[in-house]
Amino acid sequence: MKAVGVFAAERRYEVIDHPMPEIANPGQVKLRVLEVGICGTDKEIVSFEYGNPPEGSPYLILGHECLAQVADVGSSVTNLKTGDLVVPTVRRPCSHVTCAACRQGRQDFCFSGDFTERGINQKHGFMSEFVVEDGANVNVVPARLRDVAVLVEPLTIAEKGIGQLWQVQQRLPWTQNEPDRPRGEGLRAVVLGGGPVGLLGAMKLVLEGFDTNVYSLSPPGSDLAGMAASFGAKFIPAETTTVAQMAEMIGNIDVVYEATGVSSLSFEVLKHLGTNGAFLFTGVPALKGPKTIDTDLIMRNMVLKNQVALGTVNASKQSFADAITDLGQFYQRWPKSVGSLITSRFPIDQVKEPLSGKVGGIKSILTIA
Repeated sequence: MKAVGVFAAERRYEVIDHPMPEIANPGQVKLRVLEVGICGTDKEIVSFEYGNPPEGSPYLILGHECLAQVADVGSSVTNLKTGDLVVPTVRRPCSHVTCAACRQGRQDFCFSGDFTERGINQKHGFMSEFVVEDGANVNVVPARLRDVAVLVEPLTIAEKGIGQLWQVQQRLPWTQNEPDRPRGEGLRAVVLGGGPVGLLGAMKLVLEGFDTNVYSLSPPGSDLAGMAASFGAKFIPAETTTVAQMAEMIGNIDVVYEATGVSSLSFEVLKHLGTNGAFLFTGVPALKGPKTIDTDLIMRNMVLKNQVALGTVNASKQSFADAITDLGQFYQRWPKSVGSLITSRFPIDQVKEPLSGKVGGIKSILTIA
């Protein structure tokens, strides 16, 4: 079958012929891959910045944002049936008995760092015609979301981050919402970045009731202002508005959801986080050397204004379930907006085009079947 293999030792990647996987135990399912989303992680892997193949394999099959259809099920699988639309999770637990997080199915909090990840670290990914996966790692998606369900995985980043936000902000008892009222009502949020992770995070914040502002550069030909307005957010162009001006426009910033991976911007915005505010870091910047930041002001603010800075990575199976639910709500409320996040689709034989970094738009998808 066709697959996209990355040969890091040879510094090349291409469509290859990979052996067809088959169910090996009763708890597994065979999936026909329909679509795979392409993100910055994939582009960094094909630039050979990181990415590790499974032991004994000369290549890593790329791809971790997957929409698939169940082709066959093992004899002990009861939660899935042939024909179901599904999204598999990405991270797999480490083997250390002392890692309490992985032993409880929360490998997103792995203590050892020896977790594996589909399409990233020591496990083949989903850019292939078929994959075999444990049924426990697969989430059913309603058929009505077929056109946008490939967005589930990037949405899990916001689901986990904002879920942790609410856990942390239980320290502020007056912020707990009244029945039938959104939790974020009356609060102000800033989203850094107008890419897929940022816009999906903005949709989640709007759904939660926040006054939501997207602060981003505008790629040529884009209409981020129109996109943000279409689902109830505001857009502030970074080209013409400084961070200080943005903060003055908004007032007390209760939440910053960072989705750029640009550390210099993030820490500049952190200086303007409001009283009792929380800053959610989701990006992973490349290591480019030291930056100059105002550590005194940041530390004073964090202490005197009771601020929280939180990093969040990957997602649990519950975050995938939450993302499927919320994507359904997004699609019901803002169908055109959600659909517009996907700006191009390419067949697997043209995989080098979206991975080149030269394709514009918001989100590129690889179609497999």
